Amino acid sequence: MAKEDAGEKLSRIRHSMAHVMAEAVLQMFPSAQITIGPAIDNGFYYDFDLPRQLVNDDLEEIAARMKAIIAEGKPFVRTVVSRAEARKQFADQTYKLELLDAIAEGEEVSLYSQGGFTDLCRGPHVESTKELKADAFKLMSIAGAYWRGKETNPMLTRIYGTAWANAKDLRLYLQHLEDVEKRDHRKLGKELDLFSLHEEAGPGLVYWHPMGARIRQSIENFWRSEHYANGYEMVYTPHIGRSWLWETSGHLDFYKDGMYPPMEMDKSDYYVKPMNCPFHIMIYKNSKHSYRDLPCRWAELGTVYRYEKAGAMHGLMRVRGFTQDDAHLFVTPDQMNDEILEVLRFSLHMLHSFGFTEINAYLSTKPEKSVGDPARWAAATEALRQAIVAEGLSYEIDEGGGAFYGPKIDLKIKDAIGREWQLSTVQFDFNEPERFDMTFVDKDGVEKRPYMIHRALLGSIERFFGVLIEHYAGAFPPWLSPEQIKLIPVGENFFDYAKDLEKRLRKEGFRVSADLGDDRMNAKIRNAQQLKIPYMVIIGEREAQNDQVSVRLRTGKQENGLSTQAFIEMVKQKVESKEQL
Repeated sequence: MAKEDAGEKLSRIRHSMAHVMAEAVLQMFPSAQITIGPAIDNGFYYDFDLPRQLVNDDLEEIAARMKAIIAEGKPFVRTVVSRAEARKQFADQTYKLELLDAIAEGEEVSLYSQGGFTDLCRGPHVESTKELKADAFKLMSIAGAYWRGKETNPMLTRIYGTAWANAKDLRLYLQHLEDVEKRDHRKLGKELDLFSLHEEAGPGLVYWHPMGARIRQSIENFWRSEHYANGYEMVYTPHIGRSWLWETSGHLDFYKDGMYPPMEMDKSDYYVKPMNCPFHIMIYKNSKHSYRDLPCRWAELGTVYRYEKAGAMHGLMRVRGFTQDDAHLFVTPDQMNDEILEVLRFSLHMLHSFGFTEINAYLSTKPEKSVGDPARWAAATEALRQAIVAEGLSYEIDEGGGAFYGPKIDLKIKDAIGREWQLSTVQFDFNEPERFDMTFVDKDGVEKRPYMIHRALLGSIERFFGVLIEHYAGAFPPWLSPEQIKLIPVGENFFDYAKDLEKRLRKEGFRVSADLGDDRMNAKIRNAQQLKIPYMVIIGEREAQNDQVSVRLRTGKQENGLSTQAFIEMVKQKVESKEQL
């Protein structure tokens, strides 16, 4: 069976399972109101208006009833009916009547039935419940969901399930979920004391703890050094700006719902910035530019604030205050192709440096509503495509998926367990150079518009950190580890030597500490292991007398009697190479 056919088959299985679940729920609650039950990625759900709240124990009974329905081997039967017949069928189902009214005039009204259950549904489904496997599904959770996603509508009970073609696939998926849970950056962030969020102090605002701040500093130091090496200059810009700035940029027209409310000062409205780009434009406009001055490559780790809805926030992955790994390039048309290629190469270099090797590109093209000369759109889109091809990346085209102000490339990485994350973006902008009347004097002495390219390599520091935590399951490569070395003296007699060695290693640039607590050695090793410290250095009499170390790696490997200098060189090599243990 082709991959697409297998996917379609799985979708039919999941949609059919949703109907089976609805039948089971109606057996338990005959007065329940049913709504919709689609197939979704990895599973299905169905929304119900129930006479009481469900608890997790109810899922067991619903699952048992579903297995009994599956065992009956009833066919899924499709019938086409008139609207009057459908209204009669669902006379006591308020939500179904509303869905029926939403079907356009002249459109076919179809029902699907299996056993004693009938639903208003377009399908498709499997032929019979015989095709569903009682050991290949699992009901996962109960959630609340507003009818049609509107907060003013009734709150419904949503039951999520997962369904697969066979028990083996279900088992593999559940194992995957266990791995995802172990890697959850919120869980590991607490266990490793990396960051916290405080609802009472402001939701979606990240507090970086000392260990998390060490990792952030490593990321930012590398980021800055690589930018300087690639011809960028750093800029710093304010956190707020007068409303004029956002009116001119268009953010108040197109993005106001995502911005914090204004603050009134000096008879003017000020907004905290949701983007850095207008500030970089102000720096550009501070002086006149010749074609000889371009390209300008200006980068900033600029903290921005966006008003995300409460239900959309998720740990570090979706926050209200974050630091963008941001840069803007102002280039002449002649420079466009070369600059795009260099930006893409730079993006790939940065992602590879952090250990990501599976990278796919997505090219988003001109939407129906857009600004800018169509010829510019075509040239910019082709420049993006050529850069992708030149770097040998696999890519997909998202027709019409570009922003209204320009085409873009998104780079998505796969993490250690195969999940895809969107990180780097290279975005053309034909809007702001016009709105801000940006110019440069070309070779012919005529003022022209520069091309503007927005570019983020890592996305935001917060979200990128969350991805790193989950990719490495908290066991960072030594160059990123907040603590690279833990010194563990076997007894109090060796505390002084441990302190001296700690000073020596700090001077070499390592993040190191000596555990001089009262715990036994095995407990200290266990504590260091739980903190995922790469190198645990055991210090006893032989090591103290001979300037040696016995090294236990986080992986469990051990090396005894290593000279201290050899250990230093070993760790330096690993840090400089950015390799994992």
